[in-house]
Amino acid sequence: MHYCSTRAGVQGLSFRDVLFSGYAADGGMFMPETIPSLSPETLLTWSRLSYQQLLCEICSLYIPEQEIPRHDLEGLISQALSSFSIPEAVRLVQLKDSLSILELFHGETLAFKDLAMSCTSQFLQYFLRKDGKRATILVGTSGDTGGSAIRSVLGLSEVDIVVVFPRRRITRVQERQMTTSIADNVHVFAADGTSDDIDVPLRKLFADPDLVLHHGLMSLNSVNWSRILVQLAHFLFAYLQLSMPQAKGDALPVLEVLVPTGGAGNITAGYIMKLMGIPLRLVAMVNSNDIVHRALQSGDFSMSDSVKQTLAPAIDIQDPYNMERVFWLLSGRDGVMVKSLMEEFQRTHKLTLPASLHQQLCEVLSSGSVSDDGILEAMRRCWQDNHYLICPHTAVGVWQHYHTPIRPGENRCCIATASPAKFQEVVQKAGLTLELPEAVQALDTLETRYEVLERSDDWESKLRRHIESIKGKRGHAPPPQI
Repeated sequence: MHYCSTRAGVQGLSFRDVLFSGYAADGGMFMPETIPSLSPETLLTWSRLSYQQLLCEICSLYIPEQEIPRHDLEGLISQALSSFSIPEAVRLVQLKDSLSILELFHGETLAFKDLAMSCTSQFLQYFLRKDGKRATILVGTSGDTGGSAIRSVLGLSEVDIVVVFPRRRITRVQERQMTTSIADNVHVFAADGTSDDIDVPLRKLFADPDLVLHHGLMSLNSVNWSRILVQLAHFLFAYLQLSMPQAKGDALPVLEVLVPTGGAGNITAGYIMKLMGIPLRLVAMVNSNDIVHRALQSGDFSMSDSVKQTLAPAIDIQDPYNMERVFWLLSGRDGVMVKSLMEEFQRTHKLTLPASLHQQLCEVLSSGSVSDDGILEAMRRCWQDNHYLICPHTAVGVWQHYHTPIRPGENRCCIATASPAKFQEVVQKAGLTLELPEAVQALDTLETRYEVLERSDDWESKLRRHIESIKGKRGHAPPPQI
């Protein structure tokens, strides 16, 4: 298994290479050069496996044995999931009216990102300790990624992490999960802007080969292929649990998956699983930041004038950067075309998808857009019907269930991306109540540490200086060679 850039300029890289990377040197994103397929016989065999075992099987398809031997891989994944609050790490809950919820929020920061982040950090440690190297992680977050990334590497001697979050645009719990994580290797910045604003200087920093090389600079956003890789297992687990029991021979039933969508990492993972042979009907559900929905409705892949603040802040995103991976797959891996399209989008923030690409996108994906009122409506109804509380992001998906009938012969599953405990104010706004976990209550009693990036600051220069100062203070070993 080798990896290449979606923009055709980089090929033949190993899993280790792309693990220790952000964007590719040509500005693209890393993808496997081949997508393996799964036979109905394999799926039948795997249907008896636990989530952890499935995750090992999926990862072993994309991480060669010579890079991480199978025994080591199993140990790393076991260690990654050991801190989750339930034995299986994930849970499938079946509600009224044929709705199933895949709970992915049982990690330390109560968000789905804990699953991929904990595994990715184990992979990082494996290589860094083996080679006696260090790395600097640079992460922009719209809410959940930052806290999850910090917890996954908190206190590690081999890693420093720099996290930038949008000030006053995330919940108090999300913010304090970052700002109260005080350790020598944690560096948190609060930026006066949106998550899309933050992505601009981060892309420029990753595009500087000298900075990347000398500081071992890498990403733990879903830019990192390892994040997408782990997320493949979410869709496989849901399918094998819900639809595989109904399979008759090689005739596999379809599972519809409602996916709350921001940066489009989960949608990308779902589409890759579809290419691997899992019959999924994918529905990308967005809030008022509806670029993915508009792209499907009319081919208009253009940013709005500004990011709208909604009740589902983690998907308040106008630049769903993982869609570049989807476009690359749909185009037949045409890196030259993808490079042209995405450079135009980055330059103008506007893009009309070519007619053929738009048609292909509509064949593999559908979408919906939900207002704040719709989010509250779905939260209330889910509670009234099931006495089951959902977070506002999960509600973006559940809203679709309440407004669209299930097709005959299909099952339907909604991805639950976060615990409602992270969004107490929205829960209260819906007229509902919840008891906060002790760990969440304790956040208000802890000391905080962070630095502000004012709108008038040069964010790129300020972050660059800080990254360079880390090496001086901690005396890095040579960075990983990519």
